[in-house]
Amino acid sequence: MPVAPAGTALAGGTDGPRALRPLLDIVLDALTTGAQDRSGPLPPGGPDAVARTVRDACLPLLPEQGAGPHAALRTLVHTLAAGAADPADPHCAAHLHCPPLALATAADLAAGALNPSMDSWDQAPAASELEVLTARALAGLVYPAATAPDALVTTGGTESNQLAVLLAREAARPPHPTDPLRIVCGANAHHSIHRAAWLLGLPEPVTLPTPDGTLDPATVHTCLAELTGRTGPILLTATAGTTDAGTIDPLPALADLADQHGARFHVDASYGGPLLFSDTHRTALTGLTRAHTVTLDLHKLGWQPVAAGLLAVPAPATLTPLAHQADYLNADDDTEAGLPDLLGRSLRTTRRPDILKIAVTLKALGRQGLGDLVDRTLAAARTFADLVDAHPRYELHSQPTLTTVLFRPIGADDTALAAIRRSLLIEGHAVLGRATTPTGLWLKATLLNPHTQPGDLTHLLKLVEGHTPR
Repeated sequence: MPVAPAGTALAGGTDGPRALRPLLDIVLDALTTGAQDRSGPLPPGGPDAVARTVRDACLPLLPEQGAGPHAALRTLVHTLAAGAADPADPHCAAHLHCPPLALATAADLAAGALNPSMDSWDQAPAASELEVLTARALAGLVYPAATAPDALVTTGGTESNQLAVLLAREAARPPHPTDPLRIVCGANAHHSIHRAAWLLGLPEPVTLPTPDGTLDPATVHTCLAELTGRTGPILLTATAGTTDAGTIDPLPALADLADQHGARFHVDASYGGPLLFSDTHRTALTGLTRAHTVTLDLHKLGWQPVAAGLLAVPAPATLTPLAHQADYLNADDDTEAGLPDLLGRSLRTTRRPDILKIAVTLKALGRQGLGDLVDRTLAAARTFADLVDAHPRYELHSQPTLTTVLFRPIGADDTALAAIRRSLLIEGHAVLGRATTPTGLWLKATLLNPHTQPGDLTHLLKLVEGHTPR
């Protein structure tokens, strides 16, 4: 086979690795120099400065004559790295945006090079089997007593929650039309629950107040008692790890109420689900196994590159409504002849083999290795909370349940807090989030780096203090 011109060589086949190797050297060098130029958690200067830098470095992006693979790769990767919000920096702690493991990132490279398409077996023979095996292993953590638990791979918590609402709607459909599915959730629920209702043409969810950050079983009982018999089927949605404070709803009590009132029960454990890896913290998820569906998201507290979501179910029959037939992908005679049918494992058609990076991580670290990372990260959050609590100029909202710590300088009003956060962002010194609670606005540190040290946390507090009006 003739040698392909520079920049047009393929990543697959026996020659693919040889073509990739020099390009990977360029990528790694550009990642290094970009991080060195940034020298912090965020590029300084704010949106206008970053946009100007990107334009100056990268335009034109569709030149008449190409710049060549090495120059293009070096320029764009360096520019992206220099202008990145780097979740590996301990002062980048605003969002559920984790620093991915190098191991998982390397596996993701292989997934991109091989490029299986997970919509038919003949495009992904080994990848499709690996997905089933890995998904079932993770589902077994959620449903340890189930005979054949399963999980679907998704793009993240939003898609998983939407699938859970869809499955609840379809499971409730009798032979004849009836009232639509009603969703009951807390004000602490992720916005994707409301968006799922909108996408599926369902009524706006009944949203219960959560002044303490979690659903109150007494309030849920009153709501379900009022709805039962007066409306159609009900889906009760709980959260195990809220985006604002990382709190966990009282799962056993809510499961009891769902049983009592004949409601379906879904738990969004996008954030808190990885506690299942930890011997120390897994009891915080007691009651999870009683849910009809559970959302997991390993690109949060699982250290995977985006995307790495799952929807776990206790039995394959739960997924029956997703069955779909397209002759060119899963013809009946092919399925009868033994070719696996993949279309029922997602609402998407073409999709990446995101399971590879997850499988490599599970195989390499095991449950205990991942549990150790979870334990270390939760310990860092508690250390930070203790530093805040002991500081005379700061106020701690509450002890963290997971890895989110809400805090604020004593006496700072909402306007001052928002200004502090933006100043830190614009200067590139720290990336902190914000959370609005019944007691006002708080700064939010979402710690997801298991290697964060106490000194990093002390410095973060000093950075905030340096921007606090006196």
